Amino acid sequence: MSLFIPSAWAQAAPASEPNPLFTLVLFGGLFVFMYFVIIRPQQKRRKEQANLVAKLAKGDEVVTASGILGRITKIEGNFLVLEVSDKVELKFQREAIHAVLPKGTLKAL
Repeated sequence: MSLFIPSAWAQAAPASEPNPLFTLVLFGGLFVFMYFVIIRPQQKRRKEQANLVAKLAKGDEVVTASGILGRITKIEGNFLVLEVSDKVELKFQREAIHAVLPKGTLKAL
């Protein structure tokens, strides 16, 4: 017996392997949790945005993703023209529209 190294003691037998069924259930539960917390709400938002973009019409008052307010004066396929001020028109893609405002909002500002 050495002065600096203590004697080795026998260790208990190692615990058994975890049950593979438990591991599969754990991963399945994690996937279900991620689906309801991340995937499903994102799909819902994407569907709402697609409906909003599809229903755009001439004369709607909108807000773009960059925060520009304007009235739609012309729709040309995948693009639309916004009148943001007197004689100032800007062209945007349909997907750049963030929200449709109630009528008369631009006059109130």
